Amino acid sequence: MPSDTTGFWTPVALSRDLPAGTVIPAWTAAGSIALWRSASGRISASADRCPHRGMRLSHGFVRGEALSCIYHGWSYGQAGNCLRIPAHPGLTPPETIHVATHDVEEADSVIWVAVGTPVSKPPRLEGLIPLRSLTAFAGIAAIEVAAGSKASPDGLVEIDTPAGTICLLLSAQEDGRTLIHVLLKGDAGLPAGIGASRAAESLRRRAEDLQKKEIAQ
Repeated sequence: MPSDTTGFWTPVALSRDLPAGTVIPAWTAAGSIALWRSASGRISASADRCPHRGMRLSHGFVRGEALSCIYHGWSYGQAGNCLRIPAHPGLTPPETIHVATHDVEEADSVIWVAVGTPVSKPPRLEGLIPLRSLTAFAGIAAIEVAAGSKASPDGLVEIDTPAGTICLLLSAQEDGRTLIHVLLKGDAGLPAGIGASRAAESLRRRAEDLQKKEIAQ
């Protein structure tokens, strides 16, 4: 589970992957969430189901400071309260119509969502520059074996590559998958970034092969 390595916090996305006015799906130990950034830049993490008909809110759209369901357009604020029901424009939605929300923090260009009630701030990643994220169809244990290194309490694994040392920030996902955020030590330039990306993809393949062999045994 993500909380095994990052306390109550799960690193769900990189800041660059969530521009203003967009929503993307994400996952924590609490389940699927809709991660969205309002037009003014504020980030929210909402449960990924509209209370009306159960449509995934991560399939919806952001308009101004609200997240709207793509099915019937019901809109929700950052606190999870229903703001508007298009079929009843004169109606003030009752407070009982509500979407669960989670604490969210953006630090060092990584977006963290709290699993449960956070007791501290997310881990700091000072000196590390996020490069990209990729999903491995393998668990954290297989990735650690492929990397030849154990994850730190903050969920970081360091690997040495021809492009230099890179860090992988790991987050367990559903169905045994792992979300890998690739981080560079400082702004190393384009060639180092390309090399680090290739090294991460190679490690992912090794981890997935290890996972397949374990399943086959």
